[in-house]
Formats: sequence, structure tokens, C-alpha cells
Amino acid sequence: MIKRIVKMTFRPEAVPAFVEEVFEASKNRIRAFPGCRHMELLQHASQPNVLFTLSIWDDEAALERYRQSELFQNTWVKTKALFAEKAEAWSTRVLDSPDSGPAQH
Repeated sequence: MIKRIVKMTFRPEAVPAFVEEVFEASKNRIRAFPGCRHMELLQHASQPNVLFTLSIWDDEAALERYRQSELFQNTWVKTKALFAEKAEAWSTRVLDSPDSGPAQH
């Protein structure tokens, strides 16, 4: 399982356009994409123009299939046009959680 965190810094005036137009239009299709277990949008507590997506994928192959999809390509073009800074992204593996305990290696 992969947890993907993407930090996006938008121009302040562009946040409503992203949330109301881009995210709303694509969120259900992303959540239904094969291999996606969960996806949520988060907002920085003190910097409202900094948003994050946290998504959970079956594995790196599922995430890569999504990243190569037309859905991602179309959504990302619209999203990037609203940025104030380049996005940052991390793919992570859970080492320990209250639900699963220590990861098995």
C-alpha cells in the first residue's frame, strides 16, 4: 500500500476555482479509479492557499497507472495553471499505525 501526499501552493485568488471547478469535477472519478482506496483534500491550517491531497493506492503500479491516465493528465493541466509554486509530492509506506501495528518487511 502507498500513501501519496501532494502539496500544492495556489495563487490565493485561484483556490476557489481549484476547489469548486477542478477538484469537484474530478474527485469522484479519482476515488473510483482502479487501485485508489482513498483520496482526500486538506488545507493548511494557517496558509489557506496551500492544499494537500492525501491518497491511498494499492501499490506503486496502481498509482503509476493513474498518473498515466487521461483523467490525471487533464486534471493536472487545469491544476498546474493555478499554482503559485511548483507542487511537491511524496509516496510513502506506512511503517506503523494504530490500525495495523508495525509494518511487515
